[in-house]
Amino acid sequence: QVHLVESGGGLVQPGGSLRLSCEAPGTIFSINTMGWFRQAPGKEREFVAGFTKSGDYTYYADTVKGRFTISRDNAKNTVYLQMNSLKPEDTAVYYCAARTSGFSRSPRVYDYWGQGTQVTVSS
Repeated sequence: QVHLVESGGGLVQPGGSLRLSCEAPGTIFSINTMGWFRQAPGKEREFVAGFTKSGDYTYYADTVKGRFTISRDNAKNTVYLQMNSLKPEDTAVYYCAARTSGFSRSPRVYDYWGQGTQVTVSS
């Protein structure tokens, strides 16, 4: 069982920045893909950013490309999502997710999920 714990959400003004963290304690040798998703009220959960274990590629939703950056610290078993130039439409609960297979943008195929962290962008 993989346990994911997100942190770093909060309230920020438009144009501001936040960094989300996803800690995955222990050895996660079975995980191949990590990703961030978000879900706004009344909307379906959507892909934000992700990468595979090899680290050769990172993937972003078009809506966040150029503003958000996904990264990882293997020594800390932690994945980050740096969010810059935040917009009100970025308001959502952000989830960290992992799966044992290859990359996918569909949240339905991810095996493990964190509890989510709220990000609110408002003046």
